[in-house]
Amino acid sequence: MAGNRRIGILGGGQLGRMFLENALRYDVDVHVLDPDPDCPCAHLATSFTLGRFDDRDTVLLFAKDVDVVGIEIEHVSVDALMELERQGKTVIPSAATLRIIQDKGAQKEFYVKHGIPTSAFTLIENGLDLQRHAAILPAFLKTRTGGYDGKGVMAITDTADMGRAFDGPCVLEPRVPISKELAVIAVRGTDGTTVAYDPVEMVFDPTLNMVDLLLAPARCATSIIDAAKALALDVANAFNAPGIYAVEMFLTPKNELIVNETAPRAHNSGHFTIEACASSQFDQLLRAYMGWPTGDTRMHGQAAMVNLVGEGGTGTPQLKGASELLAEPGTFIHLYGKRETRSGRKMGHVTIVAPTSDAVDKAVKVAKAHAKVVPQEKNKTTKNTTV
Repeated sequence: MAGNRRIGILGGGQLGRMFLENALRYDVDVHVLDPDPDCPCAHLATSFTLGRFDDRDTVLLFAKDVDVVGIEIEHVSVDALMELERQGKTVIPSAATLRIIQDKGAQKEFYVKHGIPTSAFTLIENGLDLQRHAAILPAFLKTRTGGYDGKGVMAITDTADMGRAFDGPCVLEPRVPISKELAVIAVRGTDGTTVAYDPVEMVFDPTLNMVDLLLAPARCATSIIDAAKALALDVANAFNAPGIYAVEMFLTPKNELIVNETAPRAHNSGHFTIEACASSQFDQLLRAYMGWPTGDTRMHGQAAMVNLVGEGGTGTPQLKGASELLAEPGTFIHLYGKRETRSGRKMGHVTIVAPTSDAVDKAVKVAKAHAKVVPQEKNKTTKNTTV
């Protein structure tokens, strides 16, 4: 069934691991490049290559014997992807798409050019040079490149905050009133077919600036659900290339939707699809790589996802609360296979699927009360799950 298309993935983290878990069902060949010999994909891929995915020559050498090249992190060599496209290989996302996404300033300009609603912004050469833009404050300052998982973003309330600003090119966005933060996974197939999942509602940890909880579908009016899906598809069609587009957006108090940013890959906001939908975001990605039809995005019921973030310092990870979690119907634990836990590091997630939102909320309370990833205690045996 799978054919002879060999897939090469740049990046071996948890997104690659979950992609591999799905790909194993089809018995396809997936090869992975990552600089960490103990990355989550290292022992699951058809073959693993140790090397930097942001180095042009390393990527070209890695990809010489594969047919399809994909990513699980944005910070890869776009120059290498362009050369691979010239060689006739399938590259998803396209090099042109990724070049725009890698630069938050270019992303914002892309939205304006294509009529995609987004918040106002100012591009500045250096975040330390904020004095001339004091009239815009309060605002959010974002590094144009390199940000990831809440890093590279800071709130600037007034001129007193300017001394801690980022050094280098940035995007400055005035704060806008927000009712909810939503995300939609949109999919564009190799034949141009597009589908979208129901939007999720994102609840952030204010300290880590990272998603703590997702509710799926978002608890909004049907009109908002439909509008969010349509907007995400507009973004995917604007890029006009096959792949997955995780479109993060704001819902304002006036029920207006504005796009914040887009990730052209599988995304934390789509993990609920593994258990909650007929075809997961990882299945959709495989279908795009293989040239197969897009999958079914319909949900089986209500769902939620709770991120498991390391706490209590650094060490060998240990999951506490597994028994309490698994006693809840429709609860699924995903651990990412990382060898070391650190405070604030994503170590896994818990997905809950239930017939009603009340049942979901009950299980979420259990997960948040009991599930913890902490350093394993030394010289002491435990019955808790080690990850």
